Amino acid sequence: MPSAPFKIGLVQMRCTADRGRNLQAAERGVTAAARRGAKIVCLPELFLSLYFCQSEDHAHFALAEPVPGPTTKALGALAKKLRIAIVGSLFERRAAGVYHNTAVVLDADGTLAGTYRKMHIPDDPLYYEKFYFTPGDLGFRAFDTRFGRVGTLVCWDQWYPEAARLTALQGPSVLFYPTAIGWHPSEKKAWGESQTSAWQTIQRSHAIANGIYVAAVNRVGHEGPKDGGIEFFGASFISDPYGRTLVEASRGREEVLVATVDPGTVETARQHWPFLRDRRIDAYGPITERTLERK
Repeated sequence: MPSAPFKIGLVQMRCTADRGRNLQAAERGVTAAARRGAKIVCLPELFLSLYFCQSEDHAHFALAEPVPGPTTKALGALAKKLRIAIVGSLFERRAAGVYHNTAVVLDADGTLAGTYRKMHIPDDPLYYEKFYFTPGDLGFRAFDTRFGRVGTLVCWDQWYPEAARLTALQGPSVLFYPTAIGWHPSEKKAWGESQTSAWQTIQRSHAIANGIYVAAVNRVGHEGPKDGGIEFFGASFISDPYGRTLVEASRGREEVLVATVDPGTVETARQHWPFLRDRRIDAYGPITERTLERK
């Protein structure tokens, strides 16, 4: 039977070059969400620093830390104090020369409930993540918390229906996407709102296709040179299994969002829109091919 409804929170925040300041801001946001009843709270991608992947610089590897490590310890202590679960996003140092973009889930007793390593690694102008991150090797995962089962993916993963599907098949009620996405300032006027709309639309489509809640949390603010860099556009949101936006943040302010996840709604949505039932799993083998285009 479905578990009881629970509230989730998203902390849309502005990041700085000061690691301690960022952690304090995250703790304030998580605490604010908990005061509003949130039982599981998610932070943006790589929230402890500025988005360093705008350049390829070996000095940035010093930002990485082990998992478990100091930040999981701090988030675990906060989770235990507030008696909630927290989803964080870290630059993981796995070994010398092996680093990951990693999501962690800290349960309400402060323990590390799960780890997910970002599977899809982009390499675009100002998003030079392949220089820093080894692709994840833990697969797509879901984790049990005291309040409900959740899935985690990270940023660039959000464009891939395969990632959402394989995570959703493991039974979570909500899929969290810690994110760092923004506009190139020179493109904002022509493409800004259409890019934001596409970002939200693809994730709402995952909610519909999988009958699941989707919660995407972004950072805000301009980072990088004044005549370039990235303007992170916020727009964090939570969608229900019908693709309806329950709450949405602004494009430029720090905000805390809270909404209710009802596993019963997941059950009802899948009964009425039985996409999982009608999947032709016998016919999907070619999905593992790079392309089926005939030469």
